Amino acid sequence: MAQKINPLGFRLGTTQNHHSLWFEQPKNYSQGLQEDKRIRNSIQNYVKKNIKIPSGVVGISRIEIQKTIDVIEVRIYLGFLKLLIERQPKKTEKLDMKKITELQTKAIEELPMIVQKELNPINRKLKIKIKRIQNPYKDPNILAEFIAEQLKNRVAVRKAMKKAVELAKEVDAKGIQIKIAGRLGGNDIARATWLRKGRVPLQTLRTKIDYCCYTVRTIYGVLGIKIWIFVDKE
Repeated sequence: MAQKINPLGFRLGTTQNHHSLWFEQPKNYSQGLQEDKRIRNSIQNYVKKNIKIPSGVVGISRIEIQKTIDVIEVRIYLGFLKLLIERQPKKTEKLDMKKITELQTKAIEELPMIVQKELNPINRKLKIKIKRIQNPYKDPNILAEFIAEQLKNRVAVRKAMKKAVELAKEVDAKGIQIKIAGRLGGNDIARATWLRKGRVPLQTLRTKIDYCCYTVRTIYGVLGIKIWIFVDKE
């Protein structure tokens, strides 16, 4: 059998950095790991509920957590920061820029209170920073969410993959590779399909490869999406 390795873990220390940065005693390591998981889940659930984007994409690229003794700093990288509003306006309702800014500010103020509940020692100080990504569709997590929404809306698998490739090429990605596995199109037998455009040198450590593994639930069952994007050489 072929031996696989995660492209991000393979490049840690060269072109990739850790998403969690903290030190803990061995006996408390599992608690810190579970705390990171709860923080990320609470942020993703809150943003998914409060961000409304026409394509259905949440737009979270990654969540970085840095811990010290009394401070926890959480950096959220969003692809669609300007659309951080609590609800979509109805067809007969128009929101002006002032109203959008008020809703965005309210959503950002509520987020620390949601995350604070997930911390192990409650008395630690929490800092949350929200940063915007310049090219959202150059990020594999956002592209995977886009494909997942297309599949939920019963768009053909190959069509959804080709559209994602077009979005990546528009933002000057050097190469992209997509794999989707499961009961594609409602077939009784699960299979996998690939699509590749450009160069994706997975065995070269100097190249910066962004990777994600995403799971989507459809009416036919669970589908797995994997995306590799060759950003550029460091």
